[in-house]
Amino acid sequence: MGVEEIKEILPHRYPFLLVDKVIDCVPNEKLIAVKNVSANEQFFVGHFPQEKVMPGVLIVEALAQAGAVFFYLSKRTKDDKNLIYYLGKIQAKFMKPVIPGDQLRLEIKPIKMLSNVGILSGEAYVEDNLVTTAELAFSVKG
Repeated sequence: MGVEEIKEILPHRYPFLLVDKVIDCVPNEKLIAVKNVSANEQFFVGHFPQEKVMPGVLIVEALAQAGAVFFYLSKRTKDDKNLIYYLGKIQAKFMKPVIPGDQLRLEIKPIKMLSNVGILSGEAYVEDNLVTTAELAFSVKG
């Protein structure tokens, strides 16, 4: 699934769309997506100019956006126009920095999903290195 299809699901747009591609999705089981981290990202202007590091909150946001796509593909239909809301992180851990040139692999799995709410597990990797984990809560407005 490319960025145009992702934009049909998520309301986010550049520079805040943080999922470039979905490479695998098995509804109700898992989703794998990627975010290519470019040196031209807006947030690198101030975080940090001398040693650019992707802010942890934006790694969690990338996981949340991938999670919203997963929740949509698992629970919604194409005709369903209700937005999926990210309610917040339950917990997050940051193990390694993400820098320009990295490709974040975003892996999402369900912890508990009901028809209109869910808790998902997110893991972000650079190559085979785990950089961030988070539990994320979602709800459907409707």
